[in-house]
Amino acid sequence: MVMRFGERGEGYVVGQFALLGLLVLALWLTPSFSPPWLTWLGRGLAGVGLGVLLLAAWQLGRNLTALPRPKPEGYLVQQGLYRVVRHPIYCGVLLWALGSSLAHLNPWTLGLCGLLFVWLERKASLEERWLEERFPDYAAYRRRTKKLIPWIY
Repeated sequence: MVMRFGERGEGYVVGQFALLGLLVLALWLTPSFSPPWLTWLGRGLAGVGLGVLLLAAWQLGRNLTALPRPKPEGYLVQQGLYRVVRHPIYCGVLLWALGSSLAHLNPWTLGLCGLLFVWLERKASLEERWLEERFPDYAAYRRRTKKLIPWIY
């Protein structure tokens, strides 16, 4: 079976990495208006986010993919961080982005962080649909776990 670009959510991945790249550029190239206490708080939050991201990626194991469509040979991970929250990698990315934006406070970093939140919300919504189609027990898993962010999907 031949798949065309976009059938597995490639556009969301391209957009996600473009926004992350722009955020990193903004962190390097724009002035910071963050007071010292907020810089430290933001760095701590960014560190926690990076830790969550790495732990969640490790717990996914061979199921790890940047694409929102699950791998055909994959299985539903329901242990570790995934026992508590759906999409902990997105949660880690967003914690890193928010922490970094607070540590380097300016309109560019905050705006890009906000766009990344919206983008990942859309990607997670699509992924939720595909996970329900792929795994019959996903609906029960979804009911007993927390959302990435309470007001989305």
